[in-house]
Amino acid sequence: MAPHAWFLEDEVGGLAPFVGPGAVCVDVGAEYGLYTWTLAGLVGPTGHVHAVEPQPAPATLIGAVRRLLRAGHVTVHRLALGAQGGAGVLSLPRRRLLPVHGRAFLTTGAVGLGSNAEFAHHEDVPVEVGTLDELVADLALDRLDLVKVDIEGAEAGLLAGAHKTLESFRPVLMLELEDRHLARFDTSVAEVVDDLAGRGYAPWTWRGRWLPRHTDDRRRNVLFLPTEEGLTIP
Repeated sequence: MAPHAWFLEDEVGGLAPFVGPGAVCVDVGAEYGLYTWTLAGLVGPTGHVHAVEPQPAPATLIGAVRRLLRAGHVTVHRLALGAQGGAGVLSLPRRRLLPVHGRAFLTTGAVGLGSNAEFAHHEDVPVEVGTLDELVADLALDRLDLVKVDIEGAEAGLLAGAHKTLESFRPVLMLELEDRHLARFDTSVAEVVDDLAGRGYAPWTWRGRWLPRHTDDRRRNVLFLPTEEGLTIP
């Protein structure tokens, strides 16, 4: 198990078996880079981490840390990922006028604010939108070991734009899934789990070790492993 800082989610400690030296990862919704830098430590200088973050301030901070650490194996992409490419808008909530970057979401396909109605103020942030398939093709990746996604309910849209990637590379997936966020996109955790089951992925939950996920499991971070014969939890 890889050591991690107290402020990281528990599940990050269980990623080491799937992400070793030389691995390639994509961190979608990287925000300030907490997962980015954990993954960067696991893949080492022979691997690569692509941090995907459309919000200017968090992306700028990751870039500054990258330069400070001389981490050439980390690349920052100021981009949102969804079902299709084009121009898009992020809804960025504010609390006491301060931006709450961790609750921003891509509005394409959303109906209202949903769980973000608790915030009194919101800012529309124009962003470039691509798909995971397009990003992987543009980077000409020859391997992809893990994709972590935390995009406040827009996960189903990202998966819709990732068919080729999931079929070709069969990466491990780490998705943050919460019904309260997914509801604004008229979907649910159960529907996302079912969609990935149809693509040959099984859900797992971290409880000090990875265990098969139960339908009533309320933990928000879900690990999805391809179900090919012979693949087991280390």
